[in-house]
Amino acid sequence: MEIIPGILEKDWLEIEKKINLAKQFSKNIHIDVIDGKFAPNTTFLDPTSFTKYANPSTGSGLFFEAHLMVEEPIEYLKPFAEAGFRRFLGHVEKMSDQVEFVAQAQLLGEVGLVIDTPTPIEALEVPMDDLDCLLVMTVKAGFSGQEFMPEMLKKVKDLGSKTNIPIEIDGGVSDITIPEGLKAGANRFVATSFIFNPSASSGPQNQYQVLCTCLQNH
Repeated sequence: MEIIPGILEKDWLEIEKKINLAKQFSKNIHIDVIDGKFAPNTTFLDPTSFTKYANPSTGSGLFFEAHLMVEEPIEYLKPFAEAGFRRFLGHVEKMSDQVEFVAQAQLLGEVGLVIDTPTPIEALEVPMDDLDCLLVMTVKAGFSGQEFMPEMLKKVKDLGSKTNIPIEIDGGVSDITIPEGLKAGANRFVATSFIFNPSASSGPQNQYQVLCTCLQNH
């Protein structure tokens, strides 16, 4: 079980600031990539800027996963892999060939498929044994800071009855919602606004520790 800090930003300086904060307490970082076509939002899209943090040759020791909320995520695999990303999470909603996406991603690192809130688990067309993980959105994909949708946890439960691979949830993750996610069978939790909440006086590291403690206590 793990907490993974998530970063959803339009500006590289903000991303870099959050990477430098997150690396003090986590070796894993989740980067949201949104192209403005998948959702009415656009993030920073240049993978080369991540190289000095994500590429294993830099010695940073960080493990980056790309959450590809984009049209045809297969087109993003190679450039993000070249920047050093090692896990690729592609949404099925705007993916024309799930089998090909998974096959290409497997050559570059770990691969997972993602389903957005309106999408049923039946939309997954690849055998789960061919995946390294699954990601279930617990808010509508595209924006940080939304309210957790507990009804999405039925998907987690249903998927957990079919596979033993890790299941991530993303959206509205907090110390209140983690116990619900754990009960449903999730074992990775992407936390964005809770960790980097500017109104939290304790700071990102303490926010992260609150979530870790929550995991340990449940």
